[in-house]
Amino acid sequence: MKEEAAILHLSKDDCLARLIQCTSVQSLLPSGKVYFELLESIVSQQLSVRAAATIFSRFCALFPDNYPAPEVLVAVKQEQLRAAGLSNQKANYLKNVAAFALENNLDKIPWQNYSDIEIINLLTQIKGVGRWTTEMILIFTLGRPDVFPIDDLGIQQGMIKLYGLPDTGKALRLRMQELSEPWQPYRSTASRYLWRWKDQIQEPID
Repeated sequence: MKEEAAILHLSKDDCLARLIQCTSVQSLLPSGKVYFELLESIVSQQLSVRAAATIFSRFCALFPDNYPAPEVLVAVKQEQLRAAGLSNQKANYLKNVAAFALENNLDKIPWQNYSDIEIINLLTQIKGVGRWTTEMILIFTLGRPDVFPIDDLGIQQGMIKLYGLPDTGKALRLRMQELSEPWQPYRSTASRYLWRWKDQIQEPID
């Protein structure tokens, strides 16, 4: 029902309505596993989906039950992480997440009691976790309904094509922000449709 309400609301935007009609988006089943999916997100940065899946599988295989528990991950030698295909930088970032998880009892946090901005402010304290990564956690891990990742390249490219926007700088961001305001409180759904549409072979929406 929430998905139907989101589509009905977003369809008030004529351009987005036509995009939704020609685009299929799978139902979202958020896991709530913030710690684990932060690790996966870091491994996946700047890699193809296939390469990321391979390296993350090798990384998880280093640990009992394929689960990189934070107390174990912080003690793993750098050489072992590098042997799984991780760069020094990513290995350090993964350990940063593990250390933060231990210090803040990350798996026990009642995320439902935190606002989006509170979660962004909390997780971006971790070196290697930026706002974009946290926005992906909000959308896909926690199922937050009204996240608009304005700096995401796919969202920018999709909106440039869909609305004929200026393609750079402050003018682009300002217009994106203006267009997205009426999408509230369902900007996460709008973003998922934009990503999916951009990944398809795009025919003109007339």
